[in-house]
Amino acid sequence: MADGKGLGDGQIRPPCRPAKTEMKVPNSVRVMLSGGPDWVTVPVVWEVTSLETEPKVKILCGNAYEHFEFSGSYSVHGDEQLPVYRWCRRTYVAE
Repeated sequence: MADGKGLGDGQIRPPCRPAKTEMKVPNSVRVMLSGGPDWVTVPVVWEVTSLETEPKVKILCGNAYEHFEFSGSYSVHGDEQLPVYRWCRRTYVAE
């Protein structure tokens, strides 16, 4: 579905949320998320504790985790130059 909220069959995906519960970490680094399936809506900007200790990000989206990893590149978002984390895979939650 073009609006990024459904799968084309009438299903609506729940909003994505971090696999970890904390989002606002003191002294965190803002990063840009890039890529992934068209029907999954993830935030453009995310927070990590540091590039060195958190080179990968795992975001829960419905019944799956979307995985992103630091690409080594940077991009401008608004007035900030942010590290870019590119989508690399999806894994499913075990039932």
